[in-house]
Amino acid sequence: MTKRKALTLIVYAPALVGNDRRALDSVHGMEKALPGLRLEWRLSDGGRPIALPQRDAWLAERVEDGRFPLLCNGDESYPVTVNGRGRPGLLSPGGQPLSEVHAELPLDEPVIAAAAALLEGVAEGVHSFWGHASPYGHGSEVAQQFRRSPHGPECSPHGLPMLYLPEKLPAPEIPWFLGWLNYWSPAAARAIGFPDPARDAELLSRARRTATGGWVVQLTDAPLDLDNPAHLDALKRAYERFPEIGGRSTP
Repeated sequence: MTKRKALTLIVYAPALVGNDRRALDSVHGMEKALPGLRLEWRLSDGGRPIALPQRDAWLAERVEDGRFPLLCNGDESYPVTVNGRGRPGLLSPGGQPLSEVHAELPLDEPVIAAAAALLEGVAEGVHSFWGHASPYGHGSEVAQQFRRSPHGPECSPHGLPMLYLPEKLPAPEIPWFLGWLNYWSPAAARAIGFPDPARDAELLSRARRTATGGWVVQLTDAPLDLDNPAHLDALKRAYERFPEIGGRSTP
């Protein structure tokens, strides 16, 4: 997947526990959002797809310690994957353990068209605090935004603001950073003050309300490209609008 254009989707949720229905709900959310998608294979130790005739029961039995194993669509020429990863409280906002659901899909026209629904389906399925969907590689830029020293740079190589590390944030509903598509639960939207009709007309024109009252907010019409000056400006404006993101408004 790293050798082709891909969409990376990550959501952050309360930690999964054994037999947690939310893992399966997040997988079902992906399948509902992208017509024809079936995530009914696992990977062998050698990386080959193995069919799972009883996928739902198999997955339910394997949720533990905030994690669930990788599922895929069984198509090595068009790989789609999803898995759940635990994040310890020591590295999480407010000291609260989290689960991260990671999905990766080819960045083509059908996926771009379904991207908002995919993010919503996964995020709401696992009851996420927040999440994002961005072209593969966006995480490398975000990594350079995290402030690891009080004497570090004032901005990232692309001129984006520096962000506090997740463990420095006071609560799990505060988003750590912005992506191309952003899922904000009702609690996350309240934490950052979205929406404000007077200031958010442009964002609201590319936003959708979710079934639970959260939001999926798209920053640019096409997938985010930081080498595109218009895209970079849109990202900078969003960071300026929401100083709570990444803990920048906290003294």
